[in-house]
Amino acid sequence: MAEIDDVLARAADGGRISAEEAELLYTEAPFHTLAEAADISRRRIIGDNIVTYIIDRNINYTNVCVTACKFCAFYRAPKHEEGWDHSMEEILRRCGEAVELGATQVMLQGGHHPEFGVEYYEALFSAVKRDYPDLVIHSIGPSEIAHMSKVSSVGIDESIARIKAAGLDSIAGAGAEMLPERPRKALAPLKEPGEVWLEIMEQAHNQGLESTATMMMGTGETAHERIEHLRMIRDVQDRTGGFRSFIPWTYQPENNHLKGRTQATAIEYLRLLSTARLFFHNVKHLQSSWLTVGKAAGQLSLHMGVDDFGSIMLEENVISSAGARNSSRLSELIELIRTADRIPAQRDTLYERMSIHWTPEDDPQDDRVRSHVSTIVKELQIKPA
Repeated sequence: MAEIDDVLARAADGGRISAEEAELLYTEAPFHTLAEAADISRRRIIGDNIVTYIIDRNINYTNVCVTACKFCAFYRAPKHEEGWDHSMEEILRRCGEAVELGATQVMLQGGHHPEFGVEYYEALFSAVKRDYPDLVIHSIGPSEIAHMSKVSSVGIDESIARIKAAGLDSIAGAGAEMLPERPRKALAPLKEPGEVWLEIMEQAHNQGLESTATMMMGTGETAHERIEHLRMIRDVQDRTGGFRSFIPWTYQPENNHLKGRTQATAIEYLRLLSTARLFFHNVKHLQSSWLTVGKAAGQLSLHMGVDDFGSIMLEENVISSAGARNSSRLSELIELIRTADRIPAQRDTLYERMSIHWTPEDDPQDDRVRSHVSTIVKELQIKPA
């Protein structure tokens, strides 16, 4: 217990702890003591009790994918009767709707389409920037970059440079899943290794494109592998400083080949958040995923070191198609933050605070701003593959 207390105190004060010490905290530290240390760390890093959120829209340009990840309920194989591609006009229409509802960011993501190379993404990003120059494109991930490079037979560095020039502002942490070799091969044997995912992130950071980092937990990975995932991210952050935030989320078990229930309890998820806050002395922001763990656990996470409550996603199809049914209105999300004894504030992609809602009288009032549950799934009535 003395060793745990020493590690907690050192980490809360901003000291660097080892992966072994992080695993000790994750598996053995008393829950409330761990949470308290993480919250001290949050206050030291953030400096106040403001919790941010963002308004954005996840727009999927295709569900056709050759990677066939076992946890994914969204993709369809090439030539599948339920496969589809959105036209550029439809993508731009959805961007326009998002802007009208106050979105500042769009996430353009989709499957690894066998015909979509760098040229496709150049056309996509440049069209969005042409019509909506103020809309931040926080999109795709290293897996898409690896795929487009292969399709177009160009190097990773060239792909990054070209899509950045076309308008990509920021890279999403998509495709991380689990970075350690054993669980990654079990989940996505056709996807690039975790080390390659991180190498692509590092190349992007070196070209001036910052990103987020994510983790999907709950598919049977061990506590050690969860902490190893954090270590791999922190090692890159030591060199680049390009990760703005860390966002863990839980596997959703419907309509995919893994099936079974999520193998991560709410307590495990909350403990992981607190451990991440103490381990990531060099990553400023920590975001919880109320979409996957639910609003109650999401609200509790604000006392576990979290300073960002994620987004009101005007559209989300990928996680929703696997069973995530948690949706929210903007007013409800703000109330969850406020009743957790935090001050809500809308942010942009760079975590700059656009509007701080000091009192309820400051709260925006627009009932149109609400998160959708898998509009595509509803439209197409997608069934288990």
